[in-house]
Amino acid sequence: MNKNGSAIDTKRRLLPGLKVAEGYTRHPFDLEFGVRTSGLVAGRHLATGHRHDRHNTAYYAIAPSVFQAMIVRWRSSHPAGPIDAYTFVDLGAGMGRAVLLASQLPFRRVVGVELNPTLARIARRNLALWRAAGRAAAPSHVLCGDAAAFRFPPGPCVAFLFNPFGAAVMRRLLQSMAARFAARAGELDILYVNNEQEAVLRRQPGLARLFAGQVKRSRDDAIADHRILANQPDGEYASANYEDCSLYRWIGVAAGTKRI
Repeated sequence: MNKNGSAIDTKRRLLPGLKVAEGYTRHPFDLEFGVRTSGLVAGRHLATGHRHDRHNTAYYAIAPSVFQAMIVRWRSSHPAGPIDAYTFVDLGAGMGRAVLLASQLPFRRVVGVELNPTLARIARRNLALWRAAGRAAAPSHVLCGDAAAFRFPPGPCVAFLFNPFGAAVMRRLLQSMAARFAARAGELDILYVNNEQEAVLRRQPGLARLFAGQVKRSRDDAIADHRILANQPDGEYASANYEDCSLYRWIGVAAGTKRI
């Protein structure tokens, strides 16, 4: 019962955009692995009461082929150490598709950080299913909290962002990163997909941009994403056959800012 004496509805409500009547369509990734990472939730429907709510972008999961291509590019960029020395951090993890994909790799640890508690809860459930199926090679977990306040662990880290928030939060995140890695040159790499705030990163002293360009979806992912977005009742979002992406490395303020 609630404080007014009426019965509490124990059934969790779906976020707008996650019902079939609202265009919800499952991605082949979910059909293959029995998880739930599909759907599109507009940023205005992701309110949590946090001061960063107004900077939310939409929830939509990364195309597996784009994620895998960015990992290949990163591993070819001469990072500070082997992959098993790195903690992978997905900032704005949503329902956790990137966390699931990263957990299959031999990272030291995989962490998802998601502000919206409903998305974080679904991500944790997905990760539990993923582990139960024996697909997780790396220790992995999902935190519900503010990405800009995340405390990066010791050792090399790779931060993954799939356009999770606007410029104001990106600036706060970069300020936090600069403070935490001030004496740790080379220990932070940033993989940024759908890089709408690219200009914010380019203005951040201490970052070296190693790559900027288009990363193509696989044919299957392109077909799936086009179909999913075509089912939106309002047609608010569109899909291309590629994502604009960037790869940055923290080299320290003393080394300056480098661009390709």
